[in-house]
Order: sequence, then C-alpha cells, then structure tokens
Amino acid sequence: METLRMKDALVKAMLPHAAFDGWSGATLAAAARDLDLDPTLPARLFPGGASEVVAHFVGFADRAMAEDFAVGGHDGAGVGIRVFQAIRLRLERWADHREAIRRATSLLSLPQNLPLALRLTWGTSDAVWHVIGDRSHDFSWYTKRATLGAVYSATLLYWLDDASEDSADSWAFLRRRLDDVRNIPKLRERVEGLMAGGKLGGLAARFKAPARRWGMPG
Repeated sequence: METLRMKDALVKAMLPHAAFDGWSGATLAAAARDLDLDPTLPARLFPGGASEVVAHFVGFADRAMAEDFAVGGHDGAGVGIRVFQAIRLRLERWADHREAIRRATSLLSLPQNLPLALRLTWGTSDAVWHVIGDRSHDFSWYTKRATLGAVYSATLLYWLDDASEDSADSWAFLRRRLDDVRNIPKLRERVEGLMAGGKLGGLAARFKAPARRWGMPG
C-alpha cells in the first residue's frame, strides 16, 4: 500500500510538469524533487518508463472516480444517469490538468502504445460499470464495456478541447452519445417487430424488384 501511495503522489506531482514537458523521465525526476524524494526512486517504481507512468495515472483516476462517486450518492438514479455522473466525475477532477492529459493521450496514441491504450480504455469502462453497481458476467459484460469505451474515448477527446463554461458542451455531448447508445436496442426492436408483423415485407419486395430488373443481386 505504501508503494501505491508513493506512485500516486509521484504522478500527481508530475501533472504540472507534464503539461509543458510531456510524460518523461525528466518530468518524473522533477516530481521527485518537488516531493524531496530519493532521485533513484522513480526509476525503481516505474521501470517501464513513461508509458508505465501514464498507465498508473489512468488507474489512479479510475480509483479516484470510484471514491468521488461513492460520496455523490447516486444509488437511486437510473443506469444512464449513473453512467453519465461517473464519467463526468472522472473528468471534472482533472479539469486543471487537461494539457497534461492531452500529452498522455498523445503518448498512448503512438503505434507501440496502442495495445496499452486499448487495455486502459477497457479498464476505465469496466471501472465505470463497476462503480454504478453492474456485476453482470454474461455476454453483455463485453458489449457494455466495448460500447462505453467508445463513448468515453469520444467524450475525453471532446472535453480536452472544450472551452465552454464548466465544460457544459462536453456534458451535452456525453448525454447525446449515451442517448445514441440507449436508442440502438430500441431501434432494433422496432425493426424486428415490423419484420415479424410483415409490415416491411412489401417494402423489401419493392426494393428487390428494381434490383433484379437491372441485373443486381437482390
């Protein structure tokens, strides 16, 4: 636990430096100096270098989100509202460090770091579902996390460039993306219902007829 707290303290101390100089051994050393730590400690705690430091920061942010959500008391809200609040809390905590996060995102976008970026996005998505109380382990476990990972990634990129007051545009963007995801099953159910009732049969035939007329597969 002491090692975990030390790593957390180091990555937090790195944020002001990373905003200007990126995530590197130099910024990690600067953070250690700020904390009056043994200069050899950072390399021992993060032997994997900058990418390992960023990965720890992402995990730290996931844990902080869980703590903030627990304090917020959202137990009585619906799933969509809880997901929205969890993501908003996760981003709001670091609003003063957007440039450092932008640098971290750029580092993770390098080809050699893409597998790590995917794992971290999946981990954050899993953390969101966990804090809102989702404990499912069926096939939906995968689809929920994959879908939310895409929503979170898009919202993060939007938020990084959002100059609106209190990031209002980002939260509106997040609501729209969550609404889009929620409406997909409803749309599928409507289409399947129409198909089952034969209401789309005539329409499908009308499209197939011209296709056959022009020698197209239909």
